[in-house]
Amino acid sequence: MKTAGGSDDAKRRAGESAADRVHDGAVVGLGTGSTAAHAIRALGRAVDAGLDVQGVPTSFQSRQLAREAGVPLVDLDDAERIDVAIDGADQFAGADLVKGGGAAHAREKVVDAAADRLLIVVDPSKRADVLSHPVPVEVLPDARTTVARAVAEYGGDPTLRTAERKDGPVVTDNGNLVLDCDFGAITDPATLARQVSQTPGVVEHGLFVGLVDEFHLGSDAGVDVWEPTG
Repeated sequence: MKTAGGSDDAKRRAGESAADRVHDGAVVGLGTGSTAAHAIRALGRAVDAGLDVQGVPTSFQSRQLAREAGVPLVDLDDAERIDVAIDGADQFAGADLVKGGGAAHAREKVVDAAADRLLIVVDPSKRADVLSHPVPVEVLPDARTTVARAVAEYGGDPTLRTAERKDGPVVTDNGNLVLDCDFGAITDPATLARQVSQTPGVVEHGLFVGLVDEFHLGSDAGVDVWEPTG
């Protein structure tokens, strides 16, 4: 079976591999997306078998899936710590990621950065030598035009993300809009991340730089696990 971006078996193996890293008593950040969803389902099965964990969801989607899977939830405000977060990526190169295909990257970044360890679950279609995926930028609705102009000035091509099966733009869980900004090859993700962050009206962007502790790369043959260097 194929799903967008890679085989479902590869995604399942990656998600289950990361879920196996979760210890009893852990508070777990629950990422958003098709590969992270496999980790949530695996955690639900482990809870059913007796594992004691609490999940911190990063989106409406991950919250609903966790409830269906039987993973106990805790709000971010009420979590004293996050031991580990499991999340996906739209693209990765080296230790850096582009995320935000599900428009949940603002909350994902808060949870992922707060976690003691961040495990990224991916399939081979997400791997690149250099990041080049359009960077999702969540913006305040009233700042859409000014942010788009600023992005264009520093080399990006911004496009307002539109909703499927309804008229109008995508609205995030936070009530904001998303600009998908194509910068071409991103040779210096850290510098671009700072530039976008400093733009007034930007809530958060989808460049995740230097946050990953461990990759779980699923394929049809198995799972490769490694810690990024540099």
